[in-house]
Amino acid sequence: MNPNMTDRRRFLRRAFGAAATLLVGGCDRLNETSWFPKVLGTGEVLSRQVHKALLPRKSMAQEFTEADLSPHFRSNGTANPDNEVYQALAAKNFSEWSLQVDGLVERPRRFSLAQLRALPGRTQITRHDCVEGWSAIGKWSGVPLAEILAAVRPAATAKYVVFHCADPMESDGSSPYYESIDMDDAYHPQTILAYDLNDSPLPVANGAPLRLRVERQLGYKQAKYLMRMELADSLENIYGGKGGYWEDSNGYQWYAGI
Repeated sequence: MNPNMTDRRRFLRRAFGAAATLLVGGCDRLNETSWFPKVLGTGEVLSRQVHKALLPRKSMAQEFTEADLSPHFRSNGTANPDNEVYQALAAKNFSEWSLQVDGLVERPRRFSLAQLRALPGRTQITRHDCVEGWSAIGKWSGVPLAEILAAVRPAATAKYVVFHCADPMESDGSSPYYESIDMDDAYHPQTILAYDLNDSPLPVANGAPLRLRVERQLGYKQAKYLMRMELADSLENIYGGKGGYWEDSNGYQWYAGI
């Protein structure tokens, strides 16, 4: 590869990474202005275009060895959902939990934890990067999302996978956590629904019984406490229409590629 091209790519990655950090860090005050949402929307489009141009969507996130594992993998976001249904499931060690998969699919299904564990699995040691400024390396085991999609057969019109979670984000429970990814990320080999962390069943603090790992995106995309997976052709009618809780409530970028 041309050395100048390599240098250019590194510069652009760093420049857009720094810009994204500034936007996220100051979004609470900037969202109060009239001009910032327009700039954020433009930046979102540019971010997707730059990531697609410089980092092919099929490129792999870096994987590590067990010697690199963090001594403690802290909890991001909710640590124990204040949700009666979830707490009842947790009290029975999630033996009655199941993942509902529906929307634009030919075969809507429910998967128990045992059924998910019986499917072909994948283990990967990757780094979690949080917008709060910390990172940690963990060993994740789970079922590739592609295996679930093969079982339910997405319609040709499906463009997004939306994840509905058990953790309520508002005091009245009106807004559970939710996130979404496109089909490029859904079929990526490192995109898994993880049920184990560091060779043990996923702890509640880290998203038990099942969480999303989409390894080339920031931590807020890694939805925890999964309850339902919905395939959709648009994000417009999903809550606030921007594809995720933080995207709708605080202007975070929908495509949080790293």
